[in-house]
Amino acid sequence: MILFLICVAALIAGYFIYGAFVEKVFGITPARPTPAHSQTDGVDFVPMSTPKVYLVQLLNIAGVGPIFGPIMGALYGPAAMLWIVLGCIFAGAVHDYFSGMLSVRNNGESVPSLSGRYLGRGAKHFMNLFAIVLLLLVGVVFVSAPASMITNLVNDQTSWHVEVGTMVAIIFAYYVLATLVPVDKVIGRFYPFFGALLIFMSVGLLAATSFSDNHSILSQFSVSDMFSNLNPNDMPLWPALFITIACGAISGFHATQSPLMARCMENEKNGRFVFFGAMIGEGVIALIWCAIALSFFDNLDGLSAAIKDGGPGNVVYTTSFGLLGVFGGILAFLGVVILPITSGDTAFRSSRLILAEYFKVGQKNIRNRILMAAPLFALGAVLTQVDFGVIWRYFGFANQATAVMMLWTASAYLLRHNKLHWITTIPAVFMTAVCVTFILNNATLGFGLDMQISTIVGVITSLATAVYVIRISKGKGEAPLTPISVEANDTAQPVDA
Repeated sequence: MILFLICVAALIAGYFIYGAFVEKVFGITPARPTPAHSQTDGVDFVPMSTPKVYLVQLLNIAGVGPIFGPIMGALYGPAAMLWIVLGCIFAGAVHDYFSGMLSVRNNGESVPSLSGRYLGRGAKHFMNLFAIVLLLLVGVVFVSAPASMITNLVNDQTSWHVEVGTMVAIIFAYYVLATLVPVDKVIGRFYPFFGALLIFMSVGLLAATSFSDNHSILSQFSVSDMFSNLNPNDMPLWPALFITIACGAISGFHATQSPLMARCMENEKNGRFVFFGAMIGEGVIALIWCAIALSFFDNLDGLSAAIKDGGPGNVVYTTSFGLLGVFGGILAFLGVVILPITSGDTAFRSSRLILAEYFKVGQKNIRNRILMAAPLFALGAVLTQVDFGVIWRYFGFANQATAVMMLWTASAYLLRHNKLHWITTIPAVFMTAVCVTFILNNATLGFGLDMQISTIVGVITSLATAVYVIRISKGKGEAPLTPISVEANDTAQPVDA
């Protein structure tokens, strides 16, 4: 239990100490109007209270990632918790803060437009394609995962019988609705209730594990185990752990979600709480599930067997009902289920807005929103027929590659303004090495090269990228601002800063 509390305390300290430092480096201007006020359209640009914006941001970014990832990462032992803490504070929270605040400073632009502004047109086109692919994969993952989990719950705990396909159709219908209607009508209205379930799930399971006679939290591990690879399946820690645990440490998906709340936040001074703070909150969720996975089963072999028997969803089901009984287990399980649903709907919403920015199509008119969303849902429906395991593997790599691009974008911004760019450049270098090494070494998704060769190439690529970004960005000043404005007639026109 002490080990877990130290990790949570480190995350909280990271918010107050390092978060304040990052905010100072960025340099907020509280008197500057935010897009929520300067571009209000009643659809996507809608002023919302700070607590509500924080809660929506947290639920947007916290899908199954901070649950499934830490459960699978727990196979490495407490080293997974160390990565969650360090990754969350020094990489993920910084990534989320800059993806949100740069969007605030650039009239609510999405991550492809931000990458193009600070890294060049080629980066913009790359990120447009990559972000859409990532968001479609997220949407599909966050349809399939909750559909399967709800189906298992209904079929096991009631006399009803529901097919997975039926549940997929129901969730998909909700996503269509949430993608098209104004942000405050569904997302802003129902997320507080979902948040209550999330809090019950996190606190309830943690308390039940803490007071359980059979499942004392992390009692079989020591601090030294944080620096060891205890994986019973002889899986290498580098670079797989840093791909396996994305949400909860650092996740490129968050870069696609932060602009949604950048369009609703009322003042720049709220940015640290909304963006940096929401990531710290997700880190706590990830720690809870990592600790439960490490504590509920007798040993790592037992955890490995549970994952092989039914994936991380089986671990969620077994621990929820095993710790809280039927009624509490249902509530806790639903608290897990709502996370992918509250991220899947905003994944499709984000992709609609990215397409709208690219094609310069205003979104105040419902007809235009349908025009942008229809092909996305058609592709998503096709992808739901692909094996979940395959989709998840591609999602993991695409997720971290998107995070890399956002970190380099933030570094370019800081370099342009002669600010301390190392707060984003160092995690960008590390994550670039992770992604390049992984894709070169992995035989399933990549090229299957030797680990040593893959690592050397990964390190060289990351350092070369740092040199390139510094060379093209240092002291160049702010890029021209030409975002999309929303006119009364719903046509998009470039405007000046």
